[in-house]
Amino acid sequence: MASSGVVFPEVDGRRSTSALGRGVVADALREVDPVGAAAAERETNWRQDYLTHFRRLVEAGLLRDGEAAVDIARAGLDSLHGRMRATGPGGEVPLDAVFEQPVDVPFETATVRGTQRPARELTLPLHGRRLGGDELRRQLDDWLWRGIMEPSATEAVHEVLANPDWLDLSDLRLVVLGAGAEMGPLRSVLSWGGEVVAVDLPRPDLWRRVLDVAGDSAGTLHLPVPGGTVWSGGDLHEHAGADLLHSLPAVAQWLRGVEGRLVLGNYVYADGATNVRVSTAVDALTQELVRHRPDSALAFLATPTDVFAVPGDAVEHSTRAYREPSRGMRLVRPAVRAVSAGRLLRRNYAPGSDPGINDSFIPQQGPNYALAKRLQRWRATTARRDGLTVSLNVAPPTRTRSVVKNRALASAYAGAHRFGIEVFEPATSNTLMAALLVHDLRTAPTPLQAPWREEARGAVHGGLWRTPYDPRSALGLAVVLGLGGARG
Repeated sequence: MASSGVVFPEVDGRRSTSALGRGVVADALREVDPVGAAAAERETNWRQDYLTHFRRLVEAGLLRDGEAAVDIARAGLDSLHGRMRATGPGGEVPLDAVFEQPVDVPFETATVRGTQRPARELTLPLHGRRLGGDELRRQLDDWLWRGIMEPSATEAVHEVLANPDWLDLSDLRLVVLGAGAEMGPLRSVLSWGGEVVAVDLPRPDLWRRVLDVAGDSAGTLHLPVPGGTVWSGGDLHEHAGADLLHSLPAVAQWLRGVEGRLVLGNYVYADGATNVRVSTAVDALTQELVRHRPDSALAFLATPTDVFAVPGDAVEHSTRAYREPSRGMRLVRPAVRAVSAGRLLRRNYAPGSDPGINDSFIPQQGPNYALAKRLQRWRATTARRDGLTVSLNVAPPTRTRSVVKNRALASAYAGAHRFGIEVFEPATSNTLMAALLVHDLRTAPTPLQAPWREEARGAVHGGLWRTPYDPRSALGLAVVLGLGGARG
């Protein structure tokens, strides 16, 4: 495992991802659910059985009318920051001390200005077409009726449609951490004439794509290049970028100097253990920037393949669909349930649950992915309680590159429509989520609610919350049914 930059702590001479995950989850639960904390600490097969403990974090958070989730979030973040380390020229230091290290080569800003006219109406790419106006409104209402998105999400996008002037975000500086991410808002915000501050790895192929998007947009793109670099418009992609794992002090210094109100958007992703490292680096950077720029807003995308507490009307929708299956499912389901000894096609919820617990974890994604995504939700929860503007919306299942390269996940997504799940294309997802970000930034914040309600607001879960069946109990069948589609 890499041993430079932001790293896992050493335990008995090695840097263990499982030890880190167990410890952070246990610390998060300790005050609210001591029994759950002890169970996490005793877990001997973390890579396989992490699901139970991450679910328990959500269940315990419902205590005290849901306010226990705030204590869990603060404790989890404190544990993560206390355990993770950073290495540099002076050796290994606690994570949050990394910003005290000197910056040898500061970043300078390169700026690219687009040449197009800004779009002044929200349109959404879908199945090779671009929907706007009443056609988009009808599509939103269809998704609502089929249980693909929550009513609050539909209402939010309708509100953006009614206020097209909101799309112009040029009064803000949207920092897109993970500028090349398929799910990020970079392309949409630039098309609307916004100003984007882009950070991603120094990879010429990635930056060539990002710069092409910026040049053909109506917006302005600011990006880091190492100080003293000589570059031209033709070779900027060769010099652009910053490595968050290894250049945190320099990135923080550069972003502190950006003029205007910052919206710090976290869209980073990496495979395996690196996902925890880079997500932790972003969280440390977030803390540092908010300390210096307290008017900053934060933006996140939550994955739908996680555990959430969901409103009672989602449970009721799911229960009704279970009781009234299609004719084909009515014929097949009893046999499937019998042959699998009840393991397949289980109910999604106990009838009448309010809130219900939706567990859409996909085990193959692993405990590192679960921790990386959970710490983003924890930061959103604590930031709201600290008075910051926060946009966190559940994004739909999407055929991103990271999904389709996993054959099992690709097959599951190809067969998911058989169970009322809609899987989106990246262009549809990232535009829809950018519209929800605009809504969150342009509307007055609602009075603070229990954190689970804040997370549920604006969710576009693709139907996972309202499907009749526990998602994992249908996953294997979806894989089998989707094999041909995935190959295609």
